[in-house]
This record gives sequence, C-alpha cells and structure tokens, in this order.
Amino acid sequence: MLFRRGLFAIGLGFLLLVGVVWGRPEQVQSVTILMPAPYADATASLVNRFNADNRGRIHLNVSRGPLETESISDLAISSLLLGSPPFDALLVDVTWLPKYVAAGWLEPLDPWFDTADEQGLVEGARLGNRVNGALYRWPLGADVGLLYWRTDLMADPPRTPDELTAVVGKLQQEGQAPQGFVWQARQYEGLSCDFVEMIQAFGGSWLNPVSGEPSLDSPAARQTATWMKGLISDGISPRAVTNYAESESLQAFKAGDAALMRNWPYAWAELQGDDSAVKGRIGVTTMVALPGQTPAATLGSWGLSMLRDTPHPSATAEAIRYLTSQDAQRERFLNQGYTPTAKALFQDPELVERSAVLPQLEQALDQAVPRPMSPLYAQMSDLLQRMLSAILTEDLDPDEGMAQAQASTLTLFRSAGGTA
Repeated sequence: MLFRRGLFAIGLGFLLLVGVVWGRPEQVQSVTILMPAPYADATASLVNRFNADNRGRIHLNVSRGPLETESISDLAISSLLLGSPPFDALLVDVTWLPKYVAAGWLEPLDPWFDTADEQGLVEGARLGNRVNGALYRWPLGADVGLLYWRTDLMADPPRTPDELTAVVGKLQQEGQAPQGFVWQARQYEGLSCDFVEMIQAFGGSWLNPVSGEPSLDSPAARQTATWMKGLISDGISPRAVTNYAESESLQAFKAGDAALMRNWPYAWAELQGDDSAVKGRIGVTTMVALPGQTPAATLGSWGLSMLRDTPHPSATAEAIRYLTSQDAQRERFLNQGYTPTAKALFQDPELVERSAVLPQLEQALDQAVPRPMSPLYAQMSDLLQRMLSAILTEDLDPDEGMAQAQASTLTLFRSAGGTA
C-alpha cells in the first residue's frame, strides 16, 4: 500500500511538472537590427506591426544609428571587432558587403530566400547581394544614379557627351541655366559614383571585367577624366561643383539655376514641392554615353544582412522578410518615397499615380552598374577620389592623374596579396 501511494505521488508529481512546463509561455526571441537613422524612422510603424502580429514569439527592435553612411559603418565595424555585437542583423550599404563577408561576420541567407524571390526583384535590385555565389544581403530599397533634365528647356534629354555640352552651352548663352550641369565633384564617395557612370559612357570600366585588374589608365579612363575636367574648365559646370555633394546639386537644380543634374531617386520628391522652381518641369533618364555604348546608372541601395553569431537566425530571417515584403515596400514608398525593389510595384497603378517617374526608375535600374565588389573598395575609392579631385581642382593633367590612380591601386592590390 505504501509502495502504491509512493508510486502515485511520483506520478502525480511528474504530471504536475509536465503541466508546468507545458503551461510556460514560449520564450520570446528578441531580434535587433542596426539601421541608419532615416531608415530606422521609416520602418518604425512596420516594426510596431510586426511586434503586434508576433507577440509572445518574436520581438523586433530597430537600433537607430547615425545619419551618415560612414558613421554607421564605423559603429557596425567597431561592434563586430569587439565581438558579441548587440545586433542580429545590419542594414548595409551595397559597397560594404564583400568586406563584411571576407571578415566572416555574415551568415548566408540562401536557406530563407530562393530563386523565385530573386526573380521577383527589379533587375538592379538583384545586383550586389551575392559574394562568391552565396546570398548575404537582401535589398530593402532600390537606388540608382539618374540624370535629371528640364522639360521646359529641351524637348529631349541629351544622349551623348557632345550633345550634353552643346545643349547646356546654348542654354547658358541664352541666360536660361547659368549653372548648366550640376553633379557631385567634391572629394567623397559621390565623386566615385559619378565616375562609374561617366567611364562607362566612354566605353571603359574601373576594373577590367576579365582580369579584375584596375584599368584607370586605359584610353577610356583618361578620356573620362579629361571630359570631367572640361565640364568645369569650359564652364558647362560651375567651378563651385567641386564642392557639391548631392544636397548642393539638388538646391541649384531646384532653384532653376541648372538645366541638368546627376543625383539619386530621392531628389524627385524634393523637386515636386511647392518651394521648387522646377516643379512639374523635370524628367529623368540615365547618364549620357558615346554612340554604341550603353548608358550606366551607378547602383546604390541598402540591404539587410544577418550576423553569423545571431542566436536566432530563423527569427531574424523572418524579420528581414517582413521588412522587405511588398506590403512594406509599398508603405515606405507612399509614406517616405523610398524606391521599391519588387518588379511588380513599378507598374502598380496606385504607386505610378503617386509618382509618374516609377517606370523611368525601372528602366534606369535595368542599366544599373555596381561599384567594384571588393573588400578593398573603400581604399580603392579613396585613391580614385584623391586623384580625380586633384585633376578637377589643382590643374593636374588628366593622363598623369589617372596614371597615378592606376599605380596606387595596383600597389594596394599587391599589398593585399594581388587580388581585389
């Protein structure tokens, strides 16, 4: 009898223990994503909705980082170098990816995104997400370099470098566009982005597509640098353009002082404001190119990457999918103007009604060209910017400057073992 009572007590205790375990709420998986301040603000409502839909299962937190691109990169890298970063995923610029992969910081996303997912992206958004064949980044928004033109000053945009200088020069003589063509000639990353488009206009590329070696002293590269310098020395672009970044270029164009502007898609919404002197009188296209050459549009864009050491990879992937879904893209476009990545949205009637430029953006994204996908990209870009800036501001001969850029980049490659 005592034995049976003891057995009964043990069984009852076991059932109670199982009941306690079964009765426990499922442990909430906390996922934190580091984003630059503008993107963190743009996703706030989506984060709240995700958390409401996944209450008790996943809690998503977006860490609001600095505004500037380089500052957010410094914050991310310093956290990763210290080990055990407080993030599960990062919003990364397209040029950072090879460096982060080479450092072993990222987890491939292939288990959570398939070929059908990639095929649903607009052409340009498919670029810059893979390294050595593995998917390490999923685009949050599409971004590409554009050439804005004044529809009240010309019937069609110029298509070649010679057409650009001729059209702008004539308008300047007539006093209709004193600043002519404005672009980003300050010594910073924007200058490298402009160069990517301009060198392809002359049939060249930053790196040889076959050998992977730098080709900054090629005839096309020297011709590109000469043309860029001529834009300033001939007055097609103001000398002040060597101090222009995106915002300064935008302000000159928005004020009605320029006929053409190289900038990014965000500028479209700014130009539609009531304070814009060119509201309703602008079009967009891609950079000019020599006859027979394909115009290029430098790929920008930010995308989400998962950190290798996250304790919650599946929950992190679920959050990434949610924030990059078509519904999320639609909301960001309608509320903040961020360009979508899903091909279907570029022909969506509601979105096109809101912004008639979407079909042109899709065409530009079809011609998107990424900057060199290299762990050394930041150093490569810095070397190029220095030489281009010297050519544009210090009267350095373009041939000599590009030869120096080539030699410095080759030295960089050799110091890294001979590869980009």
